[in-house]
Amino acid sequence: MAELVVYFSRADENYFGGDIRSVGVGNTEKIASMIEEVTGADSFKIEPSNPYSQNYYECVEEAKADLQNDARPDIKGYLDNIEDYNTVYIGYPNYCGTMPMHVFTFLEHYNFSGKNIKPFCTHEGDGFGQSVDDIKRICPGAVVERGLAIKGDAIGTAKKAIENWV
Repeated sequence: MAELVVYFSRADENYFGGDIRSVGVGNTEKIASMIEEVTGADSFKIEPSNPYSQNYYECVEEAKADLQNDARPDIKGYLDNIEDYNTVYIGYPNYCGTMPMHVFTFLEHYNFSGKNIKPFCTHEGDGFGQSVDDIKRICPGAVVERGLAIKGDAIGTAKKAIENWV
């Protein structure tokens, strides 16, 4: 059976160890591309119907509001099905100690029973937060394997860690 890389990533202004920098490709998307390269997996990018602000600080406030409201923001689309995949890599940046709420929207749309889920996240010091527990709660019946958390400023040297992890 095939493997799938599903990820949420945000370009624009991002936080890197105390600095705000504008990027054309988000960190999580960079990691997702490396996983695709190593595994040959298919990929799907979770895209918000209404994207967060390009401004980092405004984005943080929007993400906090979604979390506090337990929102399930609309996303632009879904895969037709996930039945053909036995392993699903789920990637996201750590937002407020968990996944962006758009990832919750995506995960709750499918039945992951019998699937192996391998979470990966990008962060600036908080690792996974409670996101792995959230995935386990949202995806009962799935086997949630050991994940990989990569600090944003380590993306450029992450390929070996990814190869070892997958």
